[in-house]
Amino acid sequence: MSVDREAAERAERDAAVVTAYLEASMVPDPETAARHMAPGIAIVFTGGRVFRHPREVTAFNAGRYAWVKKRMERLDVVLGDGITTVYSLGTLYGAWPDGEAFEGNRYVDRFTVRDGLIVSMEVWNDSAERLLDRQAR
Repeated sequence: MSVDREAAERAERDAAVVTAYLEASMVPDPETAARHMAPGIAIVFTGGRVFRHPREVTAFNAGRYAWVKKRMERLDVVLGDGITTVYSLGTLYGAWPDGEAFEGNRYVDRFTVRDGLIVSMEVWNDSAERLLDRQAR
């Protein structure tokens, strides 16, 4: 097998791990999502909040949103030496705790995948800006 073919297969496989994680996290099914993550993972959210398990993310999101989903627009995959970095870009949609709907809330998630498991995750989105805008009304 050629190096290019091996790299393409690894990129596809690692992107599939990230997609499976994201799909499980949107159910939300944090235990299934956790199967795609290495032990000891740091999930770092906007503002520097660190979570150690997807169930902590689910609990945090339950306080911030009535419900939330991702419209995954694309994955950008970057192969490195023994790791793959996968960026998921898109928008969030859902409802705030008071029931007001929202959509178009941009997000970028950055995943590092090693040996078929996510070893780190960083999350950025516009929710803080949107919450500030809501408070200003």
